[in-house]
Amino acid sequence: MKNSVFSWRGTVAGLAGGLLLIANASADDACGLCVKQIVTNSELATCFLDQYDQFAKSGSDAVVVDLSNCASRGVVEALPSPNKGAADPDVQFMISRLQLECLKKKLEAPGIVLDPSATIELDTCG
Repeated sequence: MKNSVFSWRGTVAGLAGGLLLIANASADDACGLCVKQIVTNSELATCFLDQYDQFAKSGSDAVVVDLSNCASRGVVEALPSPNKGAADPDVQFMISRLQLECLKKKLEAPGIVLDPSATIELDTCG
């Protein structure tokens, strides 16, 4: 009987310690589902900047960005040039609050080239 109580306490202590580690890890990395980079173009970047205040009002640590209403409709886009393969822009993604600010800063940087598409790294902001 004493052995079962001892092992039960050990199990509870182990679980509590594991949960504490997970909580600390999630506090450091606020969003496990957040992307590390996005692909965008000038149209989507402008739309993001126009809606930035709305995204920033979100009360959660992870912000869902949905730019699907921004994509041009009914317009046939030009074919990419054969020597430059343009990646498809991301219209829906999840980013942390810090990444949200970082993305805004990077999209507002003077001289940024966004067309036909650009990959924006969200790991570092400078």
